[in-house]
Amino acid sequence: MKIRIAGIVPESIVDGEGIRFAIFMQGCLRNCKGCHNPHTHALDGGKVVDTSELIEQIKKNPLLTGITLTGGEPFLQISPAAELAETAKNLGLDVWCYTGYKFEELPPESDKLLKFVDVLVDGEYIEELRDLELNFRGSKNQRIIKLK
Repeated sequence: MKIRIAGIVPESIVDGEGIRFAIFMQGCLRNCKGCHNPHTHALDGGKVVDTSELIEQIKKNPLLTGITLTGGEPFLQISPAAELAETAKNLGLDVWCYTGYKFEELPPESDKLLKFVDVLVDGEYIEELRDLELNFRGSKNQRIIKLK
């Protein structure tokens, strides 16, 4: 399955607990003031890759504890994100997902991805609520929600 990504970080320790394979998905409609990843906003930016390429990279690293789907906005590409998340779960890895939506605002089709997500970090980035003391999130309004 094809997915449009801005890039990856093969061993991240800032995008969730443990050592994570972070996938920065391309495309976001929010354009939050002060966004950390503005290069991920263009819907036609980044590059298109096959999810199998990412899965092969994930399988090669025995140090990984999980994957992180971030962005951009993962819920703009639910099907390929769900495929990656399901595969990660089948490999014994946990899944973190970042979204600019509030959990309560996610559309019903989001369940296709959410059923494989262990931790959801929700809420748009609000520059006025920025707090460098927070773990795994940028502004005080964002929540870390354990789904499992």
